[in-house]
Amino acid sequence: MTDIRPFKIAISEAQLADLNQRLANTILASEALGAGWAAGPTADFVTSAIQRLRNGYDWRAQEAAINQHPQFITEIDGQTIHFLHVKTATPNGTPLLLLHGWPGSFVEFLDAIAPLSSAGFDLVIPSLPGFGFSGPTREAGWNDNRIAAALLELMSRLGYQRFGVQGGDAGAVIAPTIARAAPDRVIGVHVNAATMGFIPMGPIEPAEFASFTEAETARLQRLQQFMAERFGFNALQSSRPQAVAYGISDSPAGLIAWLGDMFAGFGDSPDAVAKDKFLTNVLVYWFTGTAASSIRLYYENAHDPEAWSPKPNSGVPTGVAVFARDEVAIRRFAEEGNTIARWTELDSGGHFAAMEVPQVWAEEVTSFFASLKR
Repeated sequence: MTDIRPFKIAISEAQLADLNQRLANTILASEALGAGWAAGPTADFVTSAIQRLRNGYDWRAQEAAINQHPQFITEIDGQTIHFLHVKTATPNGTPLLLLHGWPGSFVEFLDAIAPLSSAGFDLVIPSLPGFGFSGPTREAGWNDNRIAAALLELMSRLGYQRFGVQGGDAGAVIAPTIARAAPDRVIGVHVNAATMGFIPMGPIEPAEFASFTEAETARLQRLQQFMAERFGFNALQSSRPQAVAYGISDSPAGLIAWLGDMFAGFGDSPDAVAKDKFLTNVLVYWFTGTAASSIRLYYENAHDPEAWSPKPNSGVPTGVAVFARDEVAIRRFAEEGNTIARWTELDSGGHFAAMEVPQVWAEEVTSFFASLKR
């Protein structure tokens, strides 16, 4: 099947009632007094999210707002793919594919649609296979390469032979993968929340470390601290994802905590993303039953023998935005496998910049693509 069909979100009343009942019956985990976020999300964080969902948060209003945007589904490689397709009023708009990561969703980009559309972009915003309304996936093998191939096919079906790609988090890995697979089709790649391909992936020789700037040293230290103290989710999702899948698929409180740990910057920035935006993102996972299939992306990539091999430079112009609370990308390492055409250091925003500072994020993306000769 290659047809593209209109789609609207329509969560049933039974699902809403079930969610409310589960929230009412939540058994909170015990925690050590005064521990704060040292061991993970606090009871205060989870409790406040539950209380908001039960008193004041309006899913129907969120659903209606999302449904104002044109949405579609199609089947690619045996998998349903959901996407928003928002065309600009500007003649000859630039096609731009926007890619979220985990634990995000297409919801990340909602507040950036208007400024990007006004700037002349035709926006294609998919839910990655296994995420939200593009899931769950049920067969193995949905790694970055397979996802990239599916998204290339999506752009072909939409009639876009040349287009730009923007991605954050996992999207910042998949976007360069698309460029390597079809460099003749990709105008440019823009990334934020970039790690693999933009950070050192092994030991650093003493001679090179001696040449580090103060800023590079600080980023390396931040990265090392993150790997030592906060990378447990990656180890679990890469090795035994089903061990956590049952909890986050059965308990909305468990899902809030698991996703919230990342959204709150492990406690460093618990209010960076507005609570209702965070909860809408959580509920996309909950209502679609994709908590388990989304984290399997880590397992698939960890078990892909090619995932850790050096990647060729696609030659596609690449822009990197480093937001204030997400400073880990180091340019000298990014240049090893990417053609860096723009590198911007910003004094606001964090890992979920498109949600946190959508106007700033959109202006940075627009500036990058405006700078390219096409």
